[in-house]
Amino acid sequence: MNRMDLYAAMREKKSALCVGLDPDPTKFPKHISRDHKGLVEFCKAIIDVTQEHCVAYKPNLAFFEAFGPAGWDMLAEVMDHIPKHIFTIADAKRGDIGNTSKMYAKAFFEHFDFDAVTVAPYMGEDSVKPFLEFDNKWVILLGLTSNKGSADFQRIATSDGMLYENVLRKSQSWGNADNMMYVVGATHGEELSHVRSLVPDHFFLVPGVGAQGGDAATVIRHGANDMGGVLINASRSILYASDGEDFTSEAEKECLKLNKDMSALFED
Repeated sequence: MNRMDLYAAMREKKSALCVGLDPDPTKFPKHISRDHKGLVEFCKAIIDVTQEHCVAYKPNLAFFEAFGPAGWDMLAEVMDHIPKHIFTIADAKRGDIGNTSKMYAKAFFEHFDFDAVTVAPYMGEDSVKPFLEFDNKWVILLGLTSNKGSADFQRIATSDGMLYENVLRKSQSWGNADNMMYVVGATHGEELSHVRSLVPDHFFLVPGVGAQGGDAATVIRHGANDMGGVLINASRSILYASDGEDFTSEAEKECLKLNKDMSALFED
């Protein structure tokens, strides 16, 4: 899916919502089993009630890999249930020497047919480039993340500004606005305006809305550009909106609430 197709989907649904699929069995409603079958059942139910309200899904691979080899089969079942016209992101945070990154890219882009994968930039250009060699696929590079520990390295001062600012400037020469996005956490709020000034054209994947305290309207105000420019991820606030048998209807309500907060993005 290219950038124009993604923006068209956003305008059609009036949504920039990405639903993060982080299926934690300890948080499932009591009537859903905590095993392989239950995880897939839970994810499919969430997809069924959210697909009309979102433009992307982001399975977090850790929650599948925790089941060992069976986890890959579970991921495949979940991916098969996502409608093909909806953008999919492998939240894998990979990044290694070139030949290893090439194999990661083949796994996610060819085997599972994800549209995008999250990649860590720490090892530099040659660890990212293999992911950019696939047509109509995207790298989502970690830029300024929403976790508390992001300050440990991302905000280290250098002669050219903070380290994350250097990452944003340097990496723009590796790809372009049609095949590279950046992870920029919603919990940084108004700092999104500064990040947008450094990266004017690229899409941002913005986690941290909902359970982590980020605000969708603030993300739109400070992070959007003329092509929409933001995918706003929410995971726990949607998946675990209820721990009862009404978990699907409550998840849908949360999607509608978030989309209302994003309405300013689609005002002509």
